Amino acid sequence: MSKRVVIALGGNALGNTPQEQVAAVKETSKAIVDLIEEGYEVVISHGNGPQVGMINQAMAEYDRALHGDPNLTPLSVCVAMSQAYIGNDLQNAMREELLNRGIKKSVSTIITQVRVDKDDPAFLNPSKPIGSFMTKEEAARLEEKGFKVVEDSGRGYRRVVASPMPKEIIEIDTVKTLLEAGEVVITCGGGGIPVVKEGNSLNGVGAVIDKDFASSLLAKEIDADLLIILTAVEKVAINFNTPNVKWLDKLTTSEAIEYIEQGHFAKGSMLPKVQAAINFASSGEGRGALITLLEKAKDGIKGKTGTIIRD
Repeated sequence: MSKRVVIALGGNALGNTPQEQVAAVKETSKAIVDLIEEGYEVVISHGNGPQVGMINQAMAEYDRALHGDPNLTPLSVCVAMSQAYIGNDLQNAMREELLNRGIKKSVSTIITQVRVDKDDPAFLNPSKPIGSFMTKEEAARLEEKGFKVVEDSGRGYRRVVASPMPKEIIEIDTVKTLLEAGEVVITCGGGGIPVVKEGNSLNGVGAVIDKDFASSLLAKEIDADLLIILTAVEKVAINFNTPNVKWLDKLTTSEAIEYIEQGHFAKGSMLPKVQAAINFASSGEGRGALITLLEKAKDGIKGKTGTIIRD
């Protein structure tokens, strides 16, 4: 098989605080450089859940202190900030690990916009909580400005946003150029900065794109052979958290679809990962997706562990 892979890093590979992130990406980089050392061309995407939440909350507190209202900073701007923040730590750790092994290869982070459809049904039912808790009065002022706010289990009010499907990676030509030049590319951070097209303009929208779906689109666009979705478990399972749990070594796309229909995978957890894997594996001959732990990625590619999904 060819050796071009997209690695979609989960939150467990990045930590939850600035200090944890610096430590986590050092370990993450070792696992990724293991693959580069084996000869794989690597493109990296990543989540940003804790990070974009921290940025949104910090900006909300700033806005509250300055203007008396929270959440005035566009979410698309917060996603852009998270891409640079995570990318900086990750590319520096990658560079150090590559040099430690005598590998001369540049690492670049691309601030990446991802187009979504303004008519995506997800915009009719925003459900993704984002940002800090608010009082009832603060929530009412935010609703007057057109934002959707919900009460969160007696803990206060939070803004909720849509999670539309990615349609186009705006900077894909830049990603391809850097990849062809032999660089390691970090792109589509946090699923990408969500934008809609209006003529020649790109306008940010208050949404969160699932990073696994964005990674699947990325893998298609760069003609990757393998999409590696890294998560907190070694393999995909059916009957998870029951005495009848069954860990799966491999799945066809049709088998995976059947398990989805039977309700085996949790929304917001394993479900989008399996769906993204199906999307990529079924998009072309010879393509496959691997779901496993970060530290098991190298063994997973060799078929020793993880769950592989192919058409």
